[in-house]
Amino acid sequence: MSEVKSQVNRSDIQGLVAFGYVKLTLATYYLLRIRDADAARAWCLKSLPVATAEPAPQAPDTALQIGFTPRGLQAMGLSDQTIGAFSIEFNSGIAGDPSRSRRLGDIGASDPASWWWGTPDKLPDMIAMLFAKRDLDSWTRTVQDENWQRAFEVLYRLDTSNMGGNEPFGFHDGISQPAIDWKPEVSSTGDGADFSNISAAGEFVLGYQNEYGKYTGRPLIDPADDPERILPAAGDDPSKKDLGRNGTYLVVRQLEQDVSAFWKYLDGAAGGDAANRDRLGAAMVGRTRAGDPLAAESKCPIAGIKEQSGQPRNSFTFDADPDGTGCPFGAHIRRANPRNADLFGHPRWFLSRLAGRLAIPRPGLHDDLMASTRFHRILRRGREYGTLMTPEQAIAGGGDPAPRGLQFACLNANIGRQFEFVQGAWLMSPKFNGLRNESDPLLGNREMSPNYPDGGVFSMPAADGPNQVLQALPRFITVRGGAYFFMPGLAALRYIASKGART
Repeated sequence: MSEVKSQVNRSDIQGLVAFGYVKLTLATYYLLRIRDADAARAWCLKSLPVATAEPAPQAPDTALQIGFTPRGLQAMGLSDQTIGAFSIEFNSGIAGDPSRSRRLGDIGASDPASWWWGTPDKLPDMIAMLFAKRDLDSWTRTVQDENWQRAFEVLYRLDTSNMGGNEPFGFHDGISQPAIDWKPEVSSTGDGADFSNISAAGEFVLGYQNEYGKYTGRPLIDPADDPERILPAAGDDPSKKDLGRNGTYLVVRQLEQDVSAFWKYLDGAAGGDAANRDRLGAAMVGRTRAGDPLAAESKCPIAGIKEQSGQPRNSFTFDADPDGTGCPFGAHIRRANPRNADLFGHPRWFLSRLAGRLAIPRPGLHDDLMASTRFHRILRRGREYGTLMTPEQAIAGGGDPAPRGLQFACLNANIGRQFEFVQGAWLMSPKFNGLRNESDPLLGNREMSPNYPDGGVFSMPAADGPNQVLQALPRFITVRGGAYFFMPGLAALRYIASKGART
């Protein structure tokens, strides 16, 4: 079967994939229930500026992004058969399976039974993400027109705040992101011998080849069900129309952060010494509060990474830190992005690469404990909420007592292989990278079990002497809600709004 070879159509992709809208510092997300499908279709069809991934000379002043849950697509008129062709994870939902919740670490205080939204009885149909450079209220009034008023009931609203590039614990955030190769071909380095920050477009956008050189499954429509020829042809089956092409899956999780508990615990572990407190916090994160990585700088530049300053904040691997004495094995950034390559031992030169291809073992305790990073990347698009609290305020009990945390959001084309793998196999795994009974020091749920008896520990290898181990870590982050959404391409959005009832 022939394939359609074409460049990625960025003008048909919602802009959050490409930009994140970091210059639009004001944002709020509306979780909606559809109460009038006709009005909802009219609102989606109206010429609202749903921002696209097309490059522009300057950033827009406002942006709107739209996503649907399965029940939202059903309310818009898509058939069960069409919806069923989306991924199993999307159809099941982030809180739809106790086994999934356990794998994601959503147990104890983070059990979906305690969520404020996102459980089957509190699941939204849609998400409308509003971004603005200034005057968010005015932009909101423009978006919430007469059709909106008839179409939707606001189930929940996720507000955000601007903490100047920091997350609520006070560490500089958003530094490490994969770069998208906007060509349709597979973008890896071929033999996978060197770490690259570049990912194939199909890792994040449906309808294009991913890092395996394959197309991720999505609904393919018979041309008879698209008489107005709204949808593009499928690249892997040109006889079908592609409802998923130029769309992506959006994962949203509301993560409440106990900033006071975090810094009080570290202050106690550090014996009240501020410098030691900062050192322990940096070890947990894997970066200093300013964002500088604890791992040694790589000697070679990494493809796809453009540093914003003289500091190597993203262009590094952990090759120079094989024993975890710089950045501990269980540190958050090492779990979230191990930065390894495909072949055993991360070989660099010709003979090493040949040995890897021939499966000749190489010594090294931690050489090949992790699956290749490039198959499990996500695009993070989270925003903070609440006010920033200094460590001193947190320890003294001062500052705004209102909740604070992260409206976590990420984009991926395969929820199971990307978000759920990173969350379950790396962040929550007590045996990540050869460790024993440790989960992520920030996100870990600290729930004790037969396979995880210690509840919460964090070890820091030492160059000379025994590991330093922090015991009895409390829970620092609690999940308050979450959902999986499909963010369609603009053509698919028009199809859903104008032709959904016919499928």
